[in-house]
Amino acid sequence: MSFRTKKSLGQHFLTDKNIIFKIIDAIVAEKEDRIIEIGPGTGALTKWLAETFTNVHAIELDQRAVKVLKQEIENLIIHEKDVLKVNWPEMVDPANNNIVIGNLPYYITSPILFDLLENRKLFSEAILMMQKEVAERLVADPSSKEYGILSVQTQLFCTPEILFEVSRNSFSPPPKVTSAVIKLKFDKPDLSFSDQTLKTVVRTAFNQRRKKLSNSLKPVLGDYQPDGFNFDDRAEHWPPETYAKLSEHLEQSDRLS
Repeated sequence: MSFRTKKSLGQHFLTDKNIIFKIIDAIVAEKEDRIIEIGPGTGALTKWLAETFTNVHAIELDQRAVKVLKQEIENLIIHEKDVLKVNWPEMVDPANNNIVIGNLPYYITSPILFDLLENRKLFSEAILMMQKEVAERLVADPSSKEYGILSVQTQLFCTPEILFEVSRNSFSPPPKVTSAVIKLKFDKPDLSFSDQTLKTVVRTAFNQRRKKLSNSLKPVLGDYQPDGFNFDDRAEHWPPETYAKLSEHLEQSDRLS
């Protein structure tokens, strides 16, 4: 390592070349498509991205890492900023596909995910490394203990697939948890209702997940219970499609409380 990692930035740098090449192999892109890497650190993966593709951008907040990247890697455009403050429409290449790659800091994984999902029309896919436990929530089936808000929104906005697990020994310093690489394919058709309506319905439902939906959804529905839904169920029993159906109904009938 050229410098000590910062715990405050959640830095665990990938050092395993086998994992690096598996990530490269998983990318579906043409040579000129834009590759946007979140948090490249000192560039273990970035170096290979820049050798494989001609349109590589990196988002890095740590000035020490930026200095290393500038010294070590040509054919790289670096954006020295916080990923949570990125203006994604300004970051993408409208003439080509845009693919996001990232070893996400554990402490901001969810905000980054929600940000990417909100801007999903800009990307063709994302390949992200995260805590295995979070990756399992993205692909979780209804009625499982992992199933929740992230599961519903992710599965309605894209097609998530866990590609492989990554040992803690593949990083420096090793994290305390096992990681996983997940691919999000942004291949779903546009929804017939707003993201905000869906978020309101899903988050209200899971806010009191032990209660029946007739009770947990009262802040949204009041006493209104449209036909075609089982409100005696609990939040984790409804598949994503049912949340989509209710969101569409509420928006079209203007019944959101």
